[in-house]
Amino acid sequence: MLQEVLIVAYLIVALLLIGLVLIQQGKGADMGASLGGGGSNTVFGSSGSGNFLTRSTAILATLFFLISLLLGNLTASTEKAVDEWENLEVPVTAAPVSDLPASDVPVSTSTVTTDVPVASDVPAAQETKETDGNPN
Repeated sequence: MLQEVLIVAYLIVALLLIGLVLIQQGKGADMGASLGGGGSNTVFGSSGSGNFLTRSTAILATLFFLISLLLGNLTASTEKAVDEWENLEVPVTAAPVSDLPASDVPVSTSTVTTDVPVASDVPAAQETKETDGNPN
């Protein structure tokens, strides 16, 4: 409940802060007023809008950071709920060895496992008789 209220307050403070920053004039805007433009005599008095808007922006920025820290603290202390949709993989089960036919299982007589075939594993080459150039 507290977290939802803080999120709504966070959103409102953020929007107000954005609005106040956009309303403020830049420092270059005062140059026209000093040359006789008379733009500094506005609603906020003869000193311009600097004091009111600057103070309001500072207060909103402080609230923004405080609410950010509170939300971060509340979020860090809660445990993450287990999501049913997080692991959608189908479990893989290995086929039992007994289902394989006996002829498909290789029999190894050598104890050394290398990629080079042992001479006893290589079948003897058949000698072909060459008569008249035909290997029959």
